[in-house]
Amino acid sequence: MTPAVQQDNQLYARLKEVIDEKKNLRNPLIEILRIAQDIFGYLPVEVQEFVAKEMGIPASKVYGVVTFYNFFSMKPRGKYTLNICMGTACYVKGAPRLAQNIEDILEAKMGETTEDGRFTISAVRCVGACSLAPVFMIGDETYGRIETKDQVTKILERYQ
Repeated sequence: MTPAVQQDNQLYARLKEVIDEKKNLRNPLIEILRIAQDIFGYLPVEVQEFVAKEMGIPASKVYGVVTFYNFFSMKPRGKYTLNICMGTACYVKGAPRLAQNIEDILEAKMGETTEDGRFTISAVRCVGACSLAPVFMIGDETYGRIETKDQVTKILERYQ
């Protein structure tokens, strides 16, 4: 057995333990999927089908939940998620320019992960920091009043 296959088997074994522990709770699917995403890093179709089979529910139900909630991802994500606020205040104060600067610096488009696997870029509707517009977040850290590429570059260097 190759190390990759052995690793996969271990991940699926951990997920099966989680499902066995939680499947009889009331409405456990979102929690199980959240943990599955923590285990695998994302939720490919194979993981969704495994969850469906183990829970005795249609795969279409699992897929529907995964595609409905934006915190689930069917593609591998970067080590850091960089969320650019596109709410009204941020948009008016330059969020489209900020997004373009971030995409240029990271050489990745909205919804993509950088080649080095460090960042996944996404847009969000509002982060609740309108007075700091335009704003982006990396994890729980909020960066506001970002107007130049130099500002973005200095912030991103902290995550190297």
